Amino acid sequence: MKLYTFPLAPNPRRVELFLQHKGIELEKQEINIRKLEQFSDEYKAINPNSTVPALVLDNGEVLSDAISICLYLDELYPEKPLFGSSALEKAQVIGLDHRIFTNGLIAVAEIYRNSNEMFVGRGLSGTQGVEQIPALIERGKASLERFFYDMEAAIAGKNYLVGSSLTLADIDLLVIGDFSKWVKLGIPEDCPQLQQHYARAAEDLGLNESS
Repeated sequence: MKLYTFPLAPNPRRVELFLQHKGIELEKQEINIRKLEQFSDEYKAINPNSTVPALVLDNGEVLSDAISICLYLDELYPEKPLFGSSALEKAQVIGLDHRIFTNGLIAVAEIYRNSNEMFVGRGLSGTQGVEQIPALIERGKASLERFFYDMEAAIAGKNYLVGSSLTLADIDLLVIGDFSKWVKLGIPEDCPQLQQHYARAAEDLGLNESS
């Protein structure tokens, strides 16, 4: 298997932290999206959507969504399961991941892609040119604030979002906390339980030692 990635970007980082926590080593190739390498003919032959990450399996199949890559690898490497330990927990993790992606990551992306001149003509990811819409910046900020307060309620009284140990949902929530700093926001001060969750997940992932 071979992983095409750009570890600084949020979706590849979700996979990178997943691999790191489970101790999975894969062949990797960095696709520098700052240099627009995702639009090269070579990479588009692998992933026509021109997004990272992408995992090429041994049989040539390609998985190009962070959650599908993580789910596949969690099945292959069951040690330290990151989708929970039961059918119910797996369903809960995937459900939370959907909320974190649609309400959190997309909110930050709306702010970032519509306010940064690097994304002129590329308001959305992928190969189709989409113009920036400045009005989406304020909507993104409102959506992100609502997301953080929603997650503050979701983590209330718990160490982890699902079950008694770290899952992909916790990893993804941490990634959104960091991604929000790209737009000079971050977890609000009046979300103390969410801040504690961030610190706990960072410790579990060994980020405090490496940062």
